[in-house]
Amino acid sequence: MNRGKQNLLHYITEVSFVLDDVALFLDTHPNDKAAMAYYDKYKRERLEAVKEYENMYGPLTHYSVNSPEWSWVDDPWPWEGV
Repeated sequence: MNRGKQNLLHYITEVSFVLDDVALFLDTHPNDKAAMAYYDKYKRERLEAVKEYENMYGPLTHYSVNSPEWSWVDDPWPWEGV
């Protein structure tokens, strides 16, 4: 699915927020199976969205750089809106 660069980046940001929020809840409710299932669902969705983004536009963060060259900084940064 091709969602467009800005839409995809926006979606990744939203899902990342969801994961952070649910993680805070799980810190105080570690045995909540529904919350854990919710977390797992959005974790998978985020991984898929990041994979889609990186396949189309290159690494989103330095964690995804697999090259001996640090060339990912040659393109506009994801938040520059280019």
